[in-house]
Amino acid sequence: MLQRINAHFINGSWRTVVAPEWFTLINPATEEAVSCVARADAAMVNEAIAAAYHAQDAWGRLDFTERGQYLQQIADYLTAHADELAQAISDELGCPLWFSKLVQVKDPIDALQKHVGYAASLQREQQWDDRLKVRREPVGVCGLITPWNYPLHQLIAKVAPALLAGCAVIVKPAEQTPRSAILLAMAAEAAGLPAGVFNLILGSGAEIGDILCQHPDVDCISFTGSTRVGRLIQRNAADSVKRVCLELGGKSAFIIGQTKRLAEAVQLGVEDVMLNSGQTCVALTRMLVPAERYEEACELAAGVAKQLKVGDPKAEDSFLGPVVNQQQYQSVLQYIELGLEEGARLIAGGTERPAGCSQGYYIAPTIFADVHNGMRIAREEIFGPVLCIIPYSDEDEALRLANDSPYGLSGRVWADDDAERERLALGIRAGLIFTNAAEWHNAAPFGGFKQSGYGRELGLAGVEEFLTLKSIVTEEQSHD
Repeated sequence: MLQRINAHFINGSWRTVVAPEWFTLINPATEEAVSCVARADAAMVNEAIAAAYHAQDAWGRLDFTERGQYLQQIADYLTAHADELAQAISDELGCPLWFSKLVQVKDPIDALQKHVGYAASLQREQQWDDRLKVRREPVGVCGLITPWNYPLHQLIAKVAPALLAGCAVIVKPAEQTPRSAILLAMAAEAAGLPAGVFNLILGSGAEIGDILCQHPDVDCISFTGSTRVGRLIQRNAADSVKRVCLELGGKSAFIIGQTKRLAEAVQLGVEDVMLNSGQTCVALTRMLVPAERYEEACELAAGVAKQLKVGDPKAEDSFLGPVVNQQQYQSVLQYIELGLEEGARLIAGGTERPAGCSQGYYIAPTIFADVHNGMRIAREEIFGPVLCIIPYSDEDEALRLANDSPYGLSGRVWADDDAERERLALGIRAGLIFTNAAEWHNAAPFGGFKQSGYGRELGLAGVEEFLTLKSIVTEEQSHD
């Protein structure tokens, strides 16, 4: 019998839908139905907005440090339930359990802890001169809409800064990965957040998103997802002139410059794309390599891909699990077929099922060589384990190719020379650049250029997205 999830957190209590429409969750590793989720109706969404609206004033008056203490209690709860979170995310998303523990759970808890630390450095009010006082005030009620690929991380990247800034929130997670959001709501409840400050609604993104975007009592929408949906959110929020923060798609470039460590650079680049089965918005899906070392790099990349094990998410040696669902599976396979039709050279992977994976939405690590920037596989976000390798003649061409994209979310550069590495990093038009083997940093403001969106998450800049300024000007004092 399927598990039924009918749990929505509104105004400090758990609610159920009386006659729900059900959304079926499929285990991507087995293709078996495992649970059904009750979708909230419009009336319930409106109740959540009303609860947040009534909670907003009192929550916004608290000091940053008081709100930071609530975040610490939420972090403590999530830490105590880390294993349960990791298992839930691995089951729903299909990523290997080791990856779920390390990246899907440990990393967002670290991001949440950093927000606790930010509370001490934030000032509500500053005297700019003898006549001008400037206050930071919460932007107001926020609708937070998050995707399925890093479910807890994306929740924390929005919920933590919004709550710290003093905003009451309505959280709408992806339907495919609801359990981490439910555990986060349980953490908010255990922390004793005032009723209405944190509200969780499960259901259809189209229906709930439209209500949040159009409702006059919602002051801000923060969305992470596809560029296509981001455009719809902008349009729907326009009539009420809401603040909108968008973290959208990416087609990030990895420029490998002059280096004696080509094998190390290529391995990092291949593994970066294949982690989470390629379902990562910042994945380095275009590897740019000097023409004189191109064939060497292709051979190295194919070798790395063929050594990465695809298999059961529970197995400790699985590097890739399945992609999230059949729709994503079919979409990625169509892109692989498109790459072949466009004339790219397949050097690893392809459309055939990986060995030992007769069931599940498994796709082998796939690499295309002989790719140019005019191909769709080099321009569109595939969101699967597919890498394109592109040659370049000199540094200027490398930067031109890297920036010849509608996106600008992330990038990486690798070079032995400090000056070359700096030039390349500064030359890429993207919001987050890594150099050589640098790892993710939860204090780095994260967001995009161009069609990758606008606004920033994480770091103090992420908190500022949920704050607005009020200037108070006094009359000049008489010196008589």
